[in-house]
Amino acid sequence: MNITNNGNLKLAVQKKGRLTDKSIELLKLCGIDIENYAERLVVSSSSFPLDLLLLRDDDIPEYVQDGVADIGIVGENVIVEKKAKVEMLQKLGFGKCKIMLAAPEYLKFESIQDINNKTIATSYPNILQTYLKEQNLSAKIIEISGSVEITPALGVADLICDIVSTGTTLMMNKLKKSFSVFESQAALICSASTLKDEKKNEILNELLRRIRSVLTARSSRYLMMNVPVQSLEKIERMIPSIKSPTVVPLADPNMVAVHAVIPADLLWKIVDQLKQEGASGILLLPIENMIL
Repeated sequence: MNITNNGNLKLAVQKKGRLTDKSIELLKLCGIDIENYAERLVVSSSSFPLDLLLLRDDDIPEYVQDGVADIGIVGENVIVEKKAKVEMLQKLGFGKCKIMLAAPEYLKFESIQDINNKTIATSYPNILQTYLKEQNLSAKIIEISGSVEITPALGVADLICDIVSTGTTLMMNKLKKSFSVFESQAALICSASTLKDEKKNEILNELLRRIRSVLTARSSRYLMMNVPVQSLEKIERMIPSIKSPTVVPLADPNMVAVHAVIPADLLWKIVDQLKQEGASGILLLPIENMIL
């Protein structure tokens, strides 16, 4: 299948790894069907002018930079480490992790200055070097392509600098988290040439509109509850909804139903206050998409 000149937007995503399933899930929530992607390197959507290129995550920034792929979904850590010349269009809210300095459990570090003149093994030498420079520190950096966590036990390095999600791997290797170097999440990136292509840019803007509606919905919830009329004004002040809440009369003239879209974590902060004001039948529902 020749996809070079078919006019579709070309999106590079990780073929296999922690970002793959979340990237596909995001596309499906955007109404973009991707089928049988697990066994293929290139897949075209049947519902949107988009071709999916499944690549190694380390290769994605370069493919986008060179215009082979128009856009890509990849971790911020990879973008920064590769020093890719790409445009970051949107942080996507998944694949969150930290690059952290970690030390053997028996070593004591009271301040960041304690790593001065130490040897640090890492797969992220550029990110680490930038951090050391910002902190006005000096250390010997040893670049390791994999299994960084074993280097202190082998006497190769004093510390490591690596991605930490849950910290389980560090504990298994008797290492402890020490200092945060870089925070990362998945991001949508774009090549400069795509932004100059009128047709591709039109498709990209539609994709961005859909992605942003999904992200807005994920961070919001639909709240429904019954409220005494006399408490309505106070309750309206408690729920800073995206739009003015909807107020619906009920059979009981002293009660109204209040519907509002609120930030996802807000209810748990105000639920006791709502109850004190007489709110009842409180429902909090997920939202799949929301177009503002």
